[in-house]
Amino acid sequence: MKMKTLTVTELNNYIKRILDNDFILNNLLVKGEISNLKYHSSGHIYFSLKDTTSKINCVMFKSNALELDFKLEEGMEVIASCRCSLYPGLGSMQLYINKLQKEGLGELHIKFENLKNKLAREGYFDQEHKKTIPKMPRRIGVVTSETGAVIRDIINVTRRRNSLVDILLYPAQVQGEGAYKTIIAGIEFFNKNKNVDVIIIGRGGGSIEDLWNFNEEDLAKVIFKSKIPIISAVGHEVDFTISDFVSDLRASTPSQAAEIAVPLQEEIFSEIDNYKIKLNEIIDKKLSYERERLLNYKKFLSLNNPEIIISNSYLELDRLKNALNKIIQNKMETEKMKLKSLSDILQAHNPINVLNKGYTIIKDNKDNIISSKDEINNLDEINIIFRDGKINGKFTSLN
Repeated sequence: MKMKTLTVTELNNYIKRILDNDFILNNLLVKGEISNLKYHSSGHIYFSLKDTTSKINCVMFKSNALELDFKLEEGMEVIASCRCSLYPGLGSMQLYINKLQKEGLGELHIKFENLKNKLAREGYFDQEHKKTIPKMPRRIGVVTSETGAVIRDIINVTRRRNSLVDILLYPAQVQGEGAYKTIIAGIEFFNKNKNVDVIIIGRGGGSIEDLWNFNEEDLAKVIFKSKIPIISAVGHEVDFTISDFVSDLRASTPSQAAEIAVPLQEEIFSEIDNYKIKLNEIIDKKLSYERERLLNYKKFLSLNNPEIIISNSYLELDRLKNALNKIIQNKMETEKMKLKSLSDILQAHNPINVLNKGYTIIKDNKDNIISSKDEINNLDEINIIFRDGKINGKFTSLN
């Protein structure tokens, strides 16, 4: 049987496939001491894991390295969650690291993750429950050790930024068994007395064991129930605790917590000046608007002034009076003309006018006009009317 000749590349790829298909080698937990540590500019971390007799090369790519909550150091004992494979280019076997945890702290990390997941499911970390940090607090409550660097840092930052803000310290234990109970007491003290606008809880950096009091479930629930906003400032920037997640705001350091809580005095005065300018502008606009409205009302009142209305009514009455007088005058003139015309007609037919011409009117004693001689024959007495009077007498017929 003739053997197949392989190139080096083919051999390395064949070995790599065997390693990649092995279930155990793809799901490893390896314990060892870090050596030859190198943080690359790309973000990847290169190192070796060794024990008393052996060593293996390791790589942790940037995406996994960003999830580390502690800084790797030479000689550090760790447990690596990884897979084993071959790097074909060099023909070297190495571990590809997914996660790292410090040796001896595995149980605490597991406990931390379990509690974090539980509280997250119950809504303790939801943004909708976060209270707003006041922009201009008058007094800040601090729950921390009275002798540690935390309170000094907070005091220094606060005095530098704003001398008008007061600090009220509740001395608490921040390390050691049961220390979290004093932190709980401090939060409850401020909530009961309502004597501060915001609370800062914190301590300096340390191991997960040093910071464990800030991972207690009872403390997390008290923080969540607090009516006063709480800023958590525990450890350094890379340190995370349950208190950080449940608090209304996390600060990477106590000094940053003070910077967040305490506004710059100059900025406050500047903001007040800006508000003053805006307020004056609003007042000026409002006054101008109201002046314009007042002038419009004045014009309206002037047009609807009772005195003016009455005066205008008098004028209207005079106008109507004149118009009525004119109508009456015209009517009278018309009637006069009609009367004169009728008078002329009457005058033309007035019997008196006939008498003026020498004629007379003859009437009987009953004042009936006698218009025929035959009517006289039957009368004993007649009345003769002249222009200047009348006479009566008996009539004697000649024939």
